[in-house]
Amino acid sequence: MAVKHSKYRNTGILFELLVRQTTADLLENKDSKAVKILKKYFTNTDLGKEYNLYNTLVTSKKLTESKAEVLISTVVDQYKKIDFETTNRLKYNLIKEIKRHYKLEEFFKAKVDNYKSYASIYTIFESQYSKQSDTKQLVANKITLLEKISREDIKNKKVPASLVEELMKEDKEIRLMTYKILVEKFNDKYGTLSTKQKGLLKEYISSISDTTTLKESLNKRLSSIKKELISLSKSVESPVISIKLNEVIKLISPIKENIGVKDETITSILQYYDLIDELKSVK
Repeated sequence: MAVKHSKYRNTGILFELLVRQTTADLLENKDSKAVKILKKYFTNTDLGKEYNLYNTLVTSKKLTESKAEVLISTVVDQYKKIDFETTNRLKYNLIKEIKRHYKLEEFFKAKVDNYKSYASIYTIFESQYSKQSDTKQLVANKITLLEKISREDIKNKKVPASLVEELMKEDKEIRLMTYKILVEKFNDKYGTLSTKQKGLLKEYISSISDTTTLKESLNKRLSSIKKELISLSKSVESPVISIKLNEVIKLISPIKENIGVKDETITSILQYYDLIDELKSVK
C-alpha cells in the first residue's frame, strides 16, 4: 500500500510554513506566535532533528549519482534512530497549537518551495515504518531526490548546520533568517528595507498561493517601477550608467499568465526599488 503524503505531518513543510508565518507576523509588527512555536517544537527536540534531515536533503549541493545515493541512505539510517512515536506526538501537538493561533486553511495554503522534494522525503521516511510500503512508490520518490541532488547546483547558498538554533535567536536575527529564505540574493539589504519593499514582502506572504490577484498586483508594481525608472533615467548624466539603466528597463516586463510567481521575481522587484532609491539619492 502506497504511503499517502500529508502536508500536515510533513516536518519540512511545517517548518517552512512556520518560518513564512514568522515573517508575515514580523512585517505586521505582531508578537509572533510562530516564533514561540518554532522554539518549542524544533529546538533540541526529535522534531528538530527530523527537520535537519529534511533540510540536509533539500539543500544538498550538487553530487554525483553514487554520492547522492550514499547521502540518501545515510539520512534514512539517521532517521531510523529518531523515536517515531515521539515525533508523531510532537506533530499532533504542533498542529493543535498552530490551529489555536492561526486559521489552518490560510496557514497551509501557502506555496512551499521544494514541495515535491519534501513530499518525496516524507514518503521515504514513512515507508520505514509502514508494514505495507509500495516498492514502486519508494523507487519513484528516491529517483526524484536523486535527480534533484545530482542535477541541481545550488549557488551561493549557505545553510548553517544549526539552522533551527540560528533562527531561534533575537528578533532582528529571526527577521534576517526569514527574509533570507524568501529572497536569498538580497541578504545584504535586509536591515534597510524601505516601506515599499516591506509592503511587497507583506503582500507576497499574504497571497503566497500564487493567485491571480497577486500576479495582477505585481504586474502593476512592475509597470509603475518601469515608468519611474524611465523618468529617472532622463536625469542620469553618466553615459555608462545610462546605458546600464536602459538595459535594466528593457528587462522589466509583466509576469505572463502561464508563469507562476517565483521568489526570484520578488527579489528582482526588491532590487528595482533599491535602484530607484539610489537614483533618487544622487539627484
